[in-house]
Parts: sequence; C-alpha cells; structure tokens
Amino acid sequence: MELVRGLKNLSARHRGCVLTVGNYDGVHLGHQQMLRTLQSRAREADLAATVLVFEPSSKEFIDPQGAPPRLTRWREKYLALAACGVDRLVTLKFDEHVRAMSPDEFVDELIVAALGTRHMVVGDDFRYGRRASGTIETLSAAGRERGFTVEQLPPYLFDEVRVSSTAVRRRLERGDFDGAACLLGRPYRIQGRVVHGNRLGRDLGFPTANLRLGRLKAPVQGVLAVRTYGIGEAPLPGVASLGTRPTVGGVEPLLEVHLFDFSGDLYGRTLQVEFVAKLRDEEKFASIDQMVAQMRRDAAAARRALT
Repeated sequence: MELVRGLKNLSARHRGCVLTVGNYDGVHLGHQQMLRTLQSRAREADLAATVLVFEPSSKEFIDPQGAPPRLTRWREKYLALAACGVDRLVTLKFDEHVRAMSPDEFVDELIVAALGTRHMVVGDDFRYGRRASGTIETLSAAGRERGFTVEQLPPYLFDEVRVSSTAVRRRLERGDFDGAACLLGRPYRIQGRVVHGNRLGRDLGFPTANLRLGRLKAPVQGVLAVRTYGIGEAPLPGVASLGTRPTVGGVEPLLEVHLFDFSGDLYGRTLQVEFVAKLRDEEKFASIDQMVAQMRRDAAAARRALT
C-alpha cells in the first residue's frame, strides 16, 4: 500500500481514484465491507482504491478531552488498511484550515483538485465540511456538477447489531472482548514499542514490558489477562495493567505487561498485546505490600483465565 502524507506530497499521478473518506478507527467489519466495495469499484475503473484519513481526528482536534478513546493509533490503522488490500492511504493533518472548510471547499480542494476523484464510496452517516454540515445529498449534488459519482452503503449489521467504532468501544469498556472481536473480525490488540520504566515491577518480583499507548485515551482500562505477540512464534501469556498506576504516583497512562515464565530483554521491541479477560478495575492501595499481594492474586487469576 502506498502512503502519501500531506497535500504537498500529492502529485499528478495521484489524481484519478476511487475514494473513501473517514476515520476508520478500528477497521471493523463495517469498514471492511466499505473497503471491499471500494476495491471492487476501483478494479472496474482501473483506478487506485484510495482511503483519505485525517490526523488527529476532527473530534480530537476540537475537543481532545471529550473525544472518544482511540481503538487504533495511526500505525495500527495503517497496518490494518494495508492488510485489507487498499492501494493508497492519504493522511492529511486536521488543522484550523480543514476545520473551517465549507462543504464546497472540502470537495473542491481535496476531493477534486488534490485527488481527482472519479467515484466515492461512503457510509450512511457520512458528513464533511465545517460543522459536519455536508451530507450525502450535498455530496451527490457536488459530484454531478464536478464529474464524480457517489455510492452510499447501508449500515453493516452483525447479529442485528449495527457495527461501528462506538459499538466496539462499548464492548471493550465493559470487558466483552469476545463481543468486540465479533465486530472487529479479529481479537482486539494494542501495539506499542517497549520503553524503559522505573524498574519497580522487577524489584517487586513482577518485571514488566512497558508500552506507551500512543493515543490520548485507550478504550480498555484495568488489570487484564493477555496474550502478547511479537516475541516468539507463539503468543506468550501474561497479566497486564493499563492505567496511571495511582499507588506509585503515576500520571501518564501506560500498558504494563508481566509475561509468565519469561526472562529476556525486550527494550525497543514492538509488541502486540491481545486482551482476553478483564480481572478488575485499577485501584489505589494503601501500601506497596498490599499492591504486591493483589498482584499475586491477579497473576493467578490471569493464568486461570488463559487456560
């Protein structure tokens, strides 16, 4: 999959495509259906199947604290779209200029001038332009005037549930990882690079691989049974904590993974952590000894959940 970052890197050869525009957070089954249609129309027209996304998302730009937790950071989204067979991913910065675009300006500057779009595939809830004032009707009218067609897909249902990023988040937030996997089409994982910590876990007998989240908020919190990929051929079982570590005065959200029966140097490695079961919420303990006692109980519970 070709990656184009920024308008300045779009050239004449990128003009002429079949396009979809969206956040694509999670690249769930509904997104995958959209991408299959996109690819089919692109093959019919002998054009590139192109996805346009913005970083940060519009909601993160406008209201960082109120924006929903990300299912996927940009790198995870890139990998998921590539796995779906997309020809080209165009990533543009969402800034005040983009925020202020009227629907007509959005169409003229991005869809027509920058990408030379011939056909668009969009979902039933697609909105664009300033204050999300552009609709399917205005987009279709603009297409008739400017020479591109618009195809709207109905909601994708799984077991009579509308598949959406919001629906996935709700399942993750309540610890329904099997339900989230049904909507995603795969188990939910968070990917990150192992960074140096304060080595407190090692001193307490629970060495951890520490992964920064790469997002403002995560849709999963608490203590969890996990499987970790990226170390050997098979995933390794473990117990993880995802939160701010209030007992030791932590502030930054961090994913800490203790791998069972493993010793080795993982610093700098990129790992994928798959969530299997939620054991409990994060809590603040009165002492380190109380925390360690609970960590032992958590490890035992995680082993049971993973068998």
